[in-house]
Amino acid sequence: MGQKVNPTGFRLGNIFSWKSRWFAKPEEYSDKVLEDHRLREYFNQKLSNAGLVQVDIERSISKLRIVLNVSRPGVVIGKGGANLEEIKKEVERILNVSKTKKEQVHVDLKVEEVKNPDLSAKLVAERIINQLIGRYPHRRAVSQALEKVMAAGAKGVKIQLSGRIGGTEIGRTEKYFQGSIPTQTLRANIDYFEAPAKTRSGYVGVKVWIYRGEVV
Repeated sequence: MGQKVNPTGFRLGNIFSWKSRWFAKPEEYSDKVLEDHRLREYFNQKLSNAGLVQVDIERSISKLRIVLNVSRPGVVIGKGGANLEEIKKEVERILNVSKTKKEQVHVDLKVEEVKNPDLSAKLVAERIINQLIGRYPHRRAVSQALEKVMAAGAKGVKIQLSGRIGGTEIGRTEKYFQGSIPTQTLRANIDYFEAPAKTRSGYVGVKVWIYRGEVV
């Protein structure tokens, strides 16, 4: 069962918390979910070169707190904080585009640095995707990723590629392991990410599991 379910969702409430933390009335719930989705889409597009790992959103009555976990905070902040102010104004525009002055939401934007980017499944997967799109040999790309992750202090890593790997006629799945990945242990801190690589011959799905150790 552990291998068929999302490792993050499987551990929500045990060792992981929700990425959106707020309460809404039933009639407002769908609007808030859509706002969160639009914000995350904007951040993924705007901060693609800043190594964005996670966006945490917390809401109160008239305030919205956003925490951006990035590997390169200097890119987000900009010279003298100019880039951060620009992002904050755009976020306020997205949120308040259809609201009156009384209902306007104030945004509190915070940037936190990811200390070890090689232990982030999202950043590892994105690096592999860029290499596959650039026609880099997939086995070499994966082996380099495995070495970097294990050297960063991970207890285990698994990388799976699915599709027309290397431009072959028939799609296949290849799995690469190093260390251990206890998928059914709830206290195991496993970072997971999946995304497609749009190569010239078709889509190649990339999945990355990184085991960081047990949470006591």
